[in-house]
Amino acid sequence: MPDESATSMKKYEYKPNGEVPPGETLPEGLRRVALGVEYCGTRMRGFQKQKHDRLTVQETLEQALSRVAAEPVTLVCAGRTDAGVHATGQVIHFDTRAARPTKAWVQGVNTQMPFDVRVHWAQEVPPQFHARFSAQRRTYRYLIHSAPTRSAQAASEVTWTERHLDLDAMRAGAAHLIGEHDFSSFRAAQCQAKSPVRRLIQLDIGRVGQLIVLEVSATAFLHHMVRNIAGVLMAVARGDHPPEWVGDVLAARDRSAASVTAPPHGLYLVDVQYPESIVLPQTEPGPLLVPLPLGGVGRG
Repeated sequence: MPDESATSMKKYEYKPNGEVPPGETLPEGLRRVALGVEYCGTRMRGFQKQKHDRLTVQETLEQALSRVAAEPVTLVCAGRTDAGVHATGQVIHFDTRAARPTKAWVQGVNTQMPFDVRVHWAQEVPPQFHARFSAQRRTYRYLIHSAPTRSAQAASEVTWTERHLDLDAMRAGAAHLIGEHDFSSFRAAQCQAKSPVRRLIQLDIGRVGQLIVLEVSATAFLHHMVRNIAGVLMAVARGDHPPEWVGDVLAARDRSAASVTAPPHGLYLVDVQYPESIVLPQTEPGPLLVPLPLGGVGRG
């Protein structure tokens, strides 16, 4: 009879940029490098590389990294963003045989990319680090410009509304979403997540000048989840629905209960947090329009 304990154990097989079990190492000569990345998503078709469109953040980064590494480089990100969505705190990692100083992975890569994608830091990380699967918390900020006239300076970096927004009503509605719930009503139809259950850790709403800022943190998000939350809360803030309606939408577990999706250009991935054992360089969450620390949105 075969040894059940032996057959039940899965032998580790290296896959580029894949998960590496504890105690295992990368093949000889390979190293894993993490980068902190900022980008303006206005003209990008999203983060993920596409077969028929090269204007993506992933394609831009991989081309630049491949030139600096003098070998083909592929990468993994902490969270894929849609077309038009921005990031100030995206984290990526890649495996490479190239030995380069940190300066090369930052300044060298930046010289190979357009102005709207930038690397802010680079660090060699242990094999067990994975930009996506090691992440414990992701934070987004959604920026709304509430004013009679649209700004000419930030037309594609914020979401504009000429309507007055009631922040107290918005906060009352947001309270229904905190905690672990089935967020089926807030997921896109094309969402591929196996489970709609997510744990929303924080949802703060504040004002910075003419900007209203939503800061949303969760262990993970569903496709379009933050934009759908923003759309529902804006409807409440405009007075189209009472705050209790947010709870009704959540309980319905049906996207048709509130098919209100806010535009992509107000959304920013601003921070990804990892276990304390993984120490990465820290940057300001931003964007530059909102010079506040994480958790600093408050009740202004």
